[in-house]
Amino acid sequence: MQGTLTALPEITNQHAFNLARWREVCVDPLLSNLPFRVETNALGETVMSPPPLPEHGESQSNIAYILRVNLGDAGSIITECPVSTADGVKLADVAWMSEERRTAQPDAPAFTLAPEICIEVLSPGNTRNEMRHKRALYFEAGALEVWICGRDGRVEFFLADAPDQAAPSRLCPDFPATLRG
Repeated sequence: MQGTLTALPEITNQHAFNLARWREVCVDPLLSNLPFRVETNALGETVMSPPPLPEHGESQSNIAYILRVNLGDAGSIITECPVSTADGVKLADVAWMSEERRTAQPDAPAFTLAPEICIEVLSPGNTRNEMRHKRALYFEAGALEVWICGRDGRVEFFLADAPDQAAPSRLCPDFPATLRG
């Protein structure tokens, strides 16, 4: 017996599709009380991750604080920052966005032009391939730097012009390579 294929949505504009789907996700009462982190994939399907450990939130907070100290009020610091990508809406754990980029997208439920800096804090379940994929998606969406903070507090900085090789941050050169002792 031959199976029939389910019709996939025709997506002619991934960003428009992502934004419409993300608006639905953000107001869905079934998703609002879940203890999971929710993102979407390219087809608009929800992708759930386990809730983060306390250390994850602590790292997010420390990163946001250090960004504020080093970059002042030159831009916005956003945690759980929704970015529309070629593979749905992904949430950067922490992001820094210039005022110019932020004001150009004032009412967007997710940013179609990524913040200049997108930061992922690793959780126990994250894989290298997953982080490589997210890094590529953020760069494709316009990020200038993607940082990966390991569970040990070490931070790797990746630049758009050399996305696969760690290098010092250009946008925040005084950011420490390690969050804690």
